Amino acid sequence: MPIGADPGAEPVPGYAAWRKGVAGVLAKTRKVEAAELGDEPERLLDVSTYDGLTIAPLYTRRDELPEPPLPGEFPFVRGTDATRDVQRGWHVTARFDGSDAAAVNEEILAALDNGVSSVWLGVGERGVPVADLPVALRGLLFDLAPLALDAGADASAATAHLFSILDGYQAAEPADIRVSLGVSPLTSQFNGITHADLDTAVALAQQAVARPETIRALTVCGVAVHNAGASDAQELGAAVAAGLEYLRALTGAGVGVADALGQLVFRFAATDDQFGTIAKFRAARRLWARVAEQLGAPEAGNAPQWAVTSAPMMTQRDPWVNMLRTTLAAFGAGVGGADQVTVLPFDSALPAGELDVSQAFSQRMARNTQLLLLEESHLGHVQDPGAGSWYVESLTDALAAKAWEFMQELEAAGGFRAALDSGLLAERVAQTRAQRDRDVAHRKTSVTGVNEFPNLAETPLSEAAREPASVARYGAAFEALRNRSDAYLAAHGERPKAVLIPLGPVAEHNVRVTFTANVLASGGIETNSPGALELSEIGTAATESGAKVAVLCGTDGRYGSEAGAAVTQLRAAGVTTVLLAGPEKAVADLPDAQRPDGFLTARMDAVAALSGLLEKLGA
Repeated sequence: MPIGADPGAEPVPGYAAWRKGVAGVLAKTRKVEAAELGDEPERLLDVSTYDGLTIAPLYTRRDELPEPPLPGEFPFVRGTDATRDVQRGWHVTARFDGSDAAAVNEEILAALDNGVSSVWLGVGERGVPVADLPVALRGLLFDLAPLALDAGADASAATAHLFSILDGYQAAEPADIRVSLGVSPLTSQFNGITHADLDTAVALAQQAVARPETIRALTVCGVAVHNAGASDAQELGAAVAAGLEYLRALTGAGVGVADALGQLVFRFAATDDQFGTIAKFRAARRLWARVAEQLGAPEAGNAPQWAVTSAPMMTQRDPWVNMLRTTLAAFGAGVGGADQVTVLPFDSALPAGELDVSQAFSQRMARNTQLLLLEESHLGHVQDPGAGSWYVESLTDALAAKAWEFMQELEAAGGFRAALDSGLLAERVAQTRAQRDRDVAHRKTSVTGVNEFPNLAETPLSEAAREPASVARYGAAFEALRNRSDAYLAAHGERPKAVLIPLGPVAEHNVRVTFTANVLASGGIETNSPGALELSEIGTAATESGAKVAVLCGTDGRYGSEAGAAVTQLRAAGVTTVLLAGPEKAVADLPDAQRPDGFLTARMDAVAALSGLLEKLGA
C-alpha cells in the first residue's frame, strides 16, 4: 500500500462503478434485472483456456503479484541473460534445408547479409548431404552467428563433420561459438519422426561437454507436441518431462548435473494468441529453473529458448492472413523473452509454388517480419516489457502451475517415455485437439479466411495441396469442405449453390443474410440473394435461381408470420432443402408440413451442417 494511503479506501477506485456498468449492459442484453446477475456479474465475462485457466475481463492492482527478480537472475522468468545486446534483441533464425550445398551456402550468406543472425541447417535426409557440410558452412563466422543442426538419424555423422570444421576455426574466444546439435530423440518419437536414439544423444552430449565451444547437444522440442494439438500447459509440461528424461540419462552416464543442464535447448511454438505466447515463454523459464533448483544447480537453469511460429495456426485458404498471424506470434515470443525466433513463411502450409510466388519472397517476408519488430519497433530494446502487467504476471503464474501439474501427471505415469509408450500423452493431447476442433467447427473460435470471411474467388488448390496435413491445423476441417467444393467446380464448372430468401425490409433481414452467406461460403457453397421480395415473389425467385437449397433470412417475428407460407412456395418451386437462419423456436408453432428442414445458428456445428449440405448438392 502506498505511503499515506487510506487503509479504509476502496482497493481499486472505480471498480464498483465498472462492475455496476457491466451489470447494466449484461442485464440489458440478457433481458433480466441486474440484481439477478449476482454480486460479481463480471464473472459472466470470464473466458476459459484449453488448460482450464480463467481469463478475467479486467485486471487491476487487486491482482498484483510480487515482482520477479531481474533478468539473468533465478528463476529467470524475466529472461536468462542480464547483458543481452539490446541493439540485437533476439536472434533472427532462418532455416535452410536444400540438398545443393553450394546453393545453400549462397542462401545462408545472403540471408546473413540481410538481417538473419542465426542459422538452422537441415542435414542428411533433412537437407544438405552430410559429406557436403563443409561446403554449406563455408564462410560462416561461428562466433557471430549461432548454428543449429537438424540431422535426424544422421546426427552422429553430421556432428563429426561439424567438430572437424570447428577444430580448424580460429576464434578469439571459443566459448563465443554457440552451436545446437539439435538431437531430439524423445520428442521426435512422439510424432514418429526418425531421429538418433537416446544412447547416441547421450554420447554426443558427452562429446559436447568436452569441447571448448558452447555446444548444446539436445533439443527439447515442445513444438512436436504442439503440432499434434496440445494446449500451452501440455506443451510446457511435456517438454519439462522430456527434459527430466534427458537429465536422468546424462547424469546416469556420468555427466555432472550442471553440465547436463547445459546440454539442453528448449523449442516452443509461438501462436497468434499474443498474451498466451508471452506467458508461455516466461512460465517455461520458471519451470526449468525449478527443476535446476531441485537438482542443486539453480544457476544452471537458464536454458536457451527457441520460438518457432505455430504450424497448426497456418491456413491454406487466404494464406496471406498468415503474415498477420506470424507477426503476432513473433511479437509474443519477443516480448516473452525467447532467445531466438523462427518465423515460418506465410505459405508454409502449401506446396512450394502453389501461390505463384517465389520461395525467396516468402522467406524475405518471414525474415522482415522480425526485422520490423526489432529495427523499427525496437522491441528488443527492453528486456521483459510485459513485467508488471497484472494480466501477464497472473497468466504466467497460472500457466506455470498448470504445466507443472501436467508434468507431474506424466512423471507419476513413469516419465515421458512411459507416458509416450502407454499412450497417456497422446490421449491427453487428443482430448485438447478434439475440444479445439469442436470450437472451430461451432465457430466459437474464429479462423479468418476459413470459418470467418472466406473468399470463394480464390484459385482452387492443387491436388498436392489437398493431401492430409502432418500437423493438427486448426482450420483443416473447413478447408476439407472447400476442397470438396473445388472438386465440384472442376467437374461442373460452377460451385455448389444456394439461394437466400430475405423476408421483410433490409433492416430486418440484412444481418442474417450476411451471416448465412459467410457460413455457407466457409463450406464452399456459393450464395445469391434476389433482394427484398414480396411474399408472392418467393417461388419465382427460387425457380430463377435454379438452386435446390434455399435459406430464409429475417427476424424471429417475421418468421412467425411468413415462414410457413415461404416454405410452401419454395417446395412448390422445386427446392429440395429449405433452411432457416435462426433458432427452431422461432417457428415452433408451424405445422410439420410448413417447417424448414434445418436451422442455421451462430453456434451450430457448422462443419457437420455444411458437410451434409455439400452431400445433398452432390459435392
